[in-house]
Amino acid sequence: MSHDQASYLELLARGADAEAYDRPALLARASGAGAESLASLEHAKQLALRVRAELEGRRRREAELSALFETAHDLAGLRDLDAVLRAIVQRARSLLGTEVAYLSLNDPAAGDTYMRVTEGSVSARFQQLRLGMGEGLGGLVAQTARPYVTDSYFDDARFEHTRTIDTAVSDEGLVAILGVPLMLGSQVIGVLFAADRRARVFEREQVALLGSFAAHAAVAIDTANLLAETRSALAELERANEIIRDHSGVIERASEVHDRLTEVVLRGGGVHDVAAALSEVLDGTVEFTDTDLEATGTDGRAVRHGQDWVAAVSAGGELLGALVLRNHPELDPVDRRTMERAAMVTSLLLLARRSAHDAEQRVRGELLDDLLDAPDRDPRLLRERAARLQADLDAPHVVLAARIDGPDSGTSGTSDRETADRRSADRQRLWSAASHLAATRSGLAAARDGGTVLLLPLGPDDSAADLARQTSRQLSGTVRESVTVGASAPVPAPAGDPSPIAGAYAQARRCLDALRLLGRSGQGAAAQDLGFLGLLLADPGDIDGFVRRTMGEVVDYDRRRGTDLVRTLDAYFASGMSPARTKDDLHVHVNTVAQRLERIGRLLGPDWQSPARSLEIQLALRLHAMSAAVAH
Repeated sequence: MSHDQASYLELLARGADAEAYDRPALLARASGAGAESLASLEHAKQLALRVRAELEGRRRREAELSALFETAHDLAGLRDLDAVLRAIVQRARSLLGTEVAYLSLNDPAAGDTYMRVTEGSVSARFQQLRLGMGEGLGGLVAQTARPYVTDSYFDDARFEHTRTIDTAVSDEGLVAILGVPLMLGSQVIGVLFAADRRARVFEREQVALLGSFAAHAAVAIDTANLLAETRSALAELERANEIIRDHSGVIERASEVHDRLTEVVLRGGGVHDVAAALSEVLDGTVEFTDTDLEATGTDGRAVRHGQDWVAAVSAGGELLGALVLRNHPELDPVDRRTMERAAMVTSLLLLARRSAHDAEQRVRGELLDDLLDAPDRDPRLLRERAARLQADLDAPHVVLAARIDGPDSGTSGTSDRETADRRSADRQRLWSAASHLAATRSGLAAARDGGTVLLLPLGPDDSAADLARQTSRQLSGTVRESVTVGASAPVPAPAGDPSPIAGAYAQARRCLDALRLLGRSGQGAAAQDLGFLGLLLADPGDIDGFVRRTMGEVVDYDRRRGTDLVRTLDAYFASGMSPARTKDDLHVHVNTVAQRLERIGRLLGPDWQSPARSLEIQLALRLHAMSAAVAH
């Protein structure tokens, strides 16, 4: 081997550039070497370059295999999909020696493709690019599931150019682009790209290398999806286990509640026993109440009221009471259902107790009917009957007339039959509530004259008016309707002399009618609450005679002529004796009001507007209106 040929081995050993291999031949030619020697050097040069190319290929393949091995290692320890995809794109860019590499994924839900990872990109528009399916070079790769390469993107007509894509590619300055598909089975899920900002030809080995990285990327995405599905399945299993555990706890607690409530019912317990059992189950203080029910409905739902929970005890729309869990601001759904179940059991117990008391209530009603209709009964027998009902008829009592304050006719679209049925149901509910109240107060109650009459004992510190107001409030709260109550003056001892009972009932009814006439429906009052009108109600005497003497000529005139003098008179006083306001109330001309007032003056006399006469006329107007309402 000559010295000049050995120089090529030295160049191979130190990995010199390809240009350095021309130097030995140039030196030999310059020193006057012969043709045979120069040919020998040229042959040695070609052999050395072939060896150099083989070594370069081996080193490149070694680097590629190393990168692929590292990528596979990343996949084996996959924790963060984004990190793995970034590593794949970075290695692809480094090994292919491109300025930019990037990876896009298909979004089936949105029907487009978006950039997932970029490396070497400087354009924000390019990094945030979303493009429709089938557009650009990536669209061609996705359609054919084959790699595509372009030496000059803007001059290539094989794929669809769009303004969005071309603008983003132009911003990034890309010219040569290679794209290979990301495949899961036969489905293309995205594209891996390598690109340069100058014209470039990608060799077959580089296309194959990028395809290998794309396969790793697809495996990474598939693995991540499988992991996500596995985590989701595990989470669902955990939630299912939690639901099963919760349901098991619910069943156990429901069974405990059922056993406790069944025990209470079987041993003949009452509502307070149910409350005590519920207190233990809910670990709190539960009470039954039949007063102060503003926070409850009638659907039996447990609702929060301040720091308490309240469940209505009702039947058939009638509120019987409520279970109240005191100072227990938080209550889970299971405990709420437990409380609602206990409220239902309580309503059944109350209905059973009410059913047992129905006979007693009928007896109470019969006794009150006898006091009203047959006052000549033997007082001794009356006392004995009252004693069996735990009523003391030798104590002072008050007669109360009660009526639900409802509309006179059904609402629009309601038939007469439906209206009648509703009135009957209202009267039944009122009688039931009044009977229950009378039993708790050691009194009597009966259904009468479309309403209810009660005979209740008068406490030492109560007045008839107080008793009327209490009764109205309690009955209204129970039936959930406005109940008007009129009271009589106290009757000293009904058992000794029952005869005043009938008169007291008539007085209570007049007071009831007066309350409704005065716009005080839904309230309770006695005659003493109604001023001078109350004095006349308490001792009616000759009310009709008073009305006739005071304004009879006006009433007769209206009846004969069909005029409106009584109504005009009432509006005149109601407007403060102002003709102008009177004509507004009556919707007539002021001259019409003046003519009517002149006619009234001729009928009643010139002094009819004096203070004394006007007071009597206004009182007569009220009594006349009340008499008309009662007659109607």
